[in-house]
Amino acid sequence: MELAIHNWMRAETIETTVRRISELGYDRLEIQGTPEAYDTDKIKPLLDEHGIRCWGSVTLMMEERNLLAGDKKQRTQSIQYVKDVIRMVKELEGEMVSVVPSTVGKLVPDGRPEEEWDRAIKAMKEIYEYAEESGILLGIEPINRFETYFINRGDQALALAKEVGPKCGVCLDTFHMNIEEDDIYEAIRRTEGRLTGFHVADNNRMAPGMGTLNWEKIVKTLDEIGYDKVLSVEFCSPLDRTPANPYPNSIEENPEGLSPEQKKFLEDHGSSSVSEEFYTWLTRNSAEKLLPLIR
Repeated sequence: MELAIHNWMRAETIETTVRRISELGYDRLEIQGTPEAYDTDKIKPLLDEHGIRCWGSVTLMMEERNLLAGDKKQRTQSIQYVKDVIRMVKELEGEMVSVVPSTVGKLVPDGRPEEEWDRAIKAMKEIYEYAEESGILLGIEPINRFETYFINRGDQALALAKEVGPKCGVCLDTFHMNIEEDDIYEAIRRTEGRLTGFHVADNNRMAPGMGTLNWEKIVKTLDEIGYDKVLSVEFCSPLDRTPANPYPNSIEENPEGLSPEQKKFLEDHGSSSVSEEFYTWLTRNSAEKLLPLIR
């Protein structure tokens, strides 16, 4: 297995991210799902220079992005957004895109369950066809009930993936699994043959090894089902503005380059912009915990 990391968790230049992860032993980058922000003709040589390859991307389902929306125009625009993320990944010679079907933070449905299920299938089938033509794998990602009412568990993602197509897969995330699954190891085993991505953070969404999850057993279970691809680090440190904060230098008071959308996304995840020192420390901790287990 190889080790990747997302870059949506801190507002900084892609050059800063790539330089850091190359120095800390990472193999891959799972690039933020904002294709309008990146010139792939410039980023690909940057990755090559530092010995980093693109693994894929994850859709950032913010604001009006929603594959289940009752409004047809909104669904069409959301489908196009996911296609744009797929195109970006293809241009960077990546392999997969993790898709969250509904808006993160939206907890009120737009229709009856059967209506939204049908919309999800139709939207994902159109996206799947485009991904197949592009040679990019899709992984439907369950996230916890406090962030969406739609697709919270691996079994739900599997059910949708099977409706979409034979190569449509699932992307699991240990943080969300720890909240929603009755047994995270059995949940992993049930995705055998369909697991296309695996996101990692500890139970408190800190770096792997900074919580209670059993990483040795998680990696062993992945080995058992033949998953030999990539672990993508996706910590999102909790926000602590109290005197009990164990990391007093963690919060970036004057973040640069933090868009309103990214600020909202971080806040919706119970976090904020963090300092470079703290972010680098979490990135290093993740690598030091996981690399001995996967190499």
